[in-house]
Amino acid sequence: MNRLLPRALMAPAVVTLFLWMIVPLAMTIYFSVVRYNLMQPGPKDFIGLANWEFFVTDPDFGASVGNTLLLLGSVIAITVVLGVALALLVNEAFPGRGIVRVLLISPFFVMPTANALLWKHMMMNPVYGVLAQVWLFFGLTPVDWLTDHPLFAVILMVAWQWLPFACLIFITSLQSLDRDQMEAAGMDGANALQKFWFLTLPHLARPIAVVVMIEMIFLMSVFAEIFTTTGGGPGNESTNVAFLIFKQALMNFDVGVASAGALFAVVLANIAAVFLIRMIGKNLD
Repeated sequence: MNRLLPRALMAPAVVTLFLWMIVPLAMTIYFSVVRYNLMQPGPKDFIGLANWEFFVTDPDFGASVGNTLLLLGSVIAITVVLGVALALLVNEAFPGRGIVRVLLISPFFVMPTANALLWKHMMMNPVYGVLAQVWLFFGLTPVDWLTDHPLFAVILMVAWQWLPFACLIFITSLQSLDRDQMEAAGMDGANALQKFWFLTLPHLARPIAVVVMIEMIFLMSVFAEIFTTTGGGPGNESTNVAFLIFKQALMNFDVGVASAGALFAVVLANIAAVFLIRMIGKNLD
């Protein structure tokens, strides 16, 4: 009876959560194996893996996978490296440190669409944007970032928004760093670089693993920044898997192919998760 009562009380929440997860997944699997185009009403005939074949043979498929991996790797590298550097800078006491910390993490609370519009019109506009004015100040020709370097522009936008998250995790972790060890290392003649490499960096191994894994999960579905700024173009230069699924679902009205693409994204995310767990998951033990 002592075991049955807690399980009975938890059962409604567990069943609801299970249905919340399994019903959309089951519907996606069903739509991925039938012919279902909103512009062609009729019976949903079973076609097996034809939707998968159509999706992976799309001319934009290879570019979208490459852009997704490049976006993930670049944003994670930028946020981890700059996050550690900024966390070390604001970890030391100085006047106004509290205000600086609040300002440092505030971009994380900006909505992705607002973030994209901010960068598109205020920062990267080739006529009146901040970067254009900096280029003109030095006598250079302004760069049309969204046309000439669309994927790099999206990487900057996403990295700017996720950098505060990494900083927050690293700042919190640095609060528990053993100061006695740092002082002892200094008395033994260790310089700042040696302290960072042998004491600070190993201490940050676990939070770095957490940041990488969480960002990997969420950055797989980057969409608002691309939709608001580049529209996946020019051509397919800034199209990722999520935006390719959008094009199949809402531009081509092909629910079957879009469902197959969604399942491919799930498979890709699981492969990445297994890779991360094997490579850095040991830091979470």
